[in-house]
Amino acid sequence: QVQLVESGGGLVQAGGSLRLSCAASGLTFSSKTMGWFRQAPGKEREFVAAIKGTGGSTYYADSVKGRFTISRDNAKNTQYLQMNSLKPEDTAVYYCAAGPHYRTIVNGLFPYESGYDYWGQGTQVTVSS
Repeated sequence: QVQLVESGGGLVQAGGSLRLSCAASGLTFSSKTMGWFRQAPGKEREFVAAIKGTGGSTYYADSVKGRFTISRDNAKNTQYLQMNSLKPEDTAVYYCAAGPHYRTIVNGLFPYESGYDYWGQGTQVTVSS
């Protein structure tokens, strides 16, 4: 049974930082592309960042490039999202996702929900102005 469990969300002032974690179990973690998506109230879920199984390549939405950093520790079956210079528009529920390499990277579906098979329950990030 695959489980993805996010943690690290919370309330922070604009300009502050948070680090999200996603602990995975029940899957071959190092073979999976890991992604972060977010969903703000009244909006569709959107891509934030993704990282290849080997950790060698990372991908970001333009809205977070230069402020957020995705990383992973395959020995701990955990991925991270370091979020700096947070803005009120970053307020959302953040979701962790795992998908196969061929679909996410080879077929280029890493920015789309359809690229991923497994999802966490989400963690709330609220940025106050």
